[in-house]
Amino acid sequence: MGVRLYNTASRSVQPFSPQDPGRVGIYACGPTLYGPAHIGNFRTFLFYDLVHRYLEWRGYGVHFVMNFTDVDDKTIAAARARGATLADHTLVYERQVVEEADLLGVRRFDVYPRATAYIGPMVALVERLLERGLAYTTPDGSVFFRIAAFPDYGALSGRDPGAARTGERVAGDDYGKEDGRDFALWKGIKEGDREAGAAWSAPWGEGRPGWHLECSAMALSEVGGTVDLHLGGEDLIFPHHEDEIAQSEGATGNPFVRHWLHAKHLRVEGRKMSKSLGNIVGVGTLLAEGVSAAALRHLLLSAHYRTELNFTEEGLKASRRAVDRLLDFDSRLLSHPVRSSGPESGVREASESALASFREALDDDLNIARGIAVLFGFVNRVNGRLDTHAVIGRAERDAACAALASIDEVLGLIEVGRRERRVDKELGDWIEERIEARRRARAAREWMRADAIRDELAAEGIVLEDGPAGTRWKMRQGRH
Repeated sequence: MGVRLYNTASRSVQPFSPQDPGRVGIYACGPTLYGPAHIGNFRTFLFYDLVHRYLEWRGYGVHFVMNFTDVDDKTIAAARARGATLADHTLVYERQVVEEADLLGVRRFDVYPRATAYIGPMVALVERLLERGLAYTTPDGSVFFRIAAFPDYGALSGRDPGAARTGERVAGDDYGKEDGRDFALWKGIKEGDREAGAAWSAPWGEGRPGWHLECSAMALSEVGGTVDLHLGGEDLIFPHHEDEIAQSEGATGNPFVRHWLHAKHLRVEGRKMSKSLGNIVGVGTLLAEGVSAAALRHLLLSAHYRTELNFTEEGLKASRRAVDRLLDFDSRLLSHPVRSSGPESGVREASESALASFREALDDDLNIARGIAVLFGFVNRVNGRLDTHAVIGRAERDAACAALASIDEVLGLIEVGRRERRVDKELGDWIEERIEARRRARAAREWMRADAIRDELAAEGIVLEDGPAGTRWKMRQGRH
């Protein structure tokens, strides 16, 4: 049946079909660079990663753009508080976001546009809106979008366009506008803007772009006239994405987006994240405390994007166990004895079934919870076959390895977990030498010596597992 996705605009799950068959243009709203990103942001970024990975896995060519908002009221205020320029302040947090995304296995996107690099396209967009009577200027050099002139305003969010606007990013930014519902396309210069490097010239006056305008200009410049998929958090539906539609379609006359996807929020131990509660958690902080990047990735991916995710200590522990199971299974598959031919053990059938069921789950509006359940059902089934077959056919083993690797192309859990488990050759050689010494001690029935070697390895974080095929080892991870 193909990929089916929930479209915020239609409020229904519908078949996904890009304009150009086989190629998908995606624009995702990225972070505002006034401070460090937190795990709520990364829940959204990992949702982006899932979309990116799965569409490529399904054979689409993907052009993925995620922006950096490096000029708005928050970034200017934060830069001024530090006595830094806007460019210097935001670069710190841009680098941090990219580094932390790399650690969590988020694949690099094709383009990361910074808003300040698109002032020219923003000015051109505003000029078209002014020419078409959809915008107007005010004496202080600001420009506003005239909502009354755009009849379709409110269609995405389902809000009444005649009602007062709520949920604005910045309170009190009226700048002399005609109608309280209208939103700023361009904000006339204010005290401190020049010093922060946040002022640009425009035909109607010096100032800076409005937040909503920035995304329209970057999306139209980097993806094209109509975006196949536009992604973001649910908090962006109104007013941000509603405003993007109005100004983009008002300027171009073309549909702006074919399909909208929005991710739900994340809670921490059942509570909304907020500064007042002191429960805003950063990825860098968690990793520095010894939390496994693979476990964090698993937890942030584990719930369907349209359901709220509760981030808990117990959840992290469960995710750590889940990733360990995958890594142990991966190691077991690679080391299990094989023969060139022989009767089937059922491993090949389990592998083919898992791939088909995984695809079916993810095709159904990216049902990640069901997809992960399929993966662990596959692990259990194949482990059972390996328990009862000391040797399996090489082709069967290869089929299982290929299925596991294919599913992990989407999930990225083994990919990140392997990186964490990687050890240098010297340590690996020492571990193998101690395991061999323990084997000899056990063969000589020197049980106390064998136990002492196990304890020696355990003290270094190495866990031994004895089985029919011999002794395997793994590194114990951090606190989760």
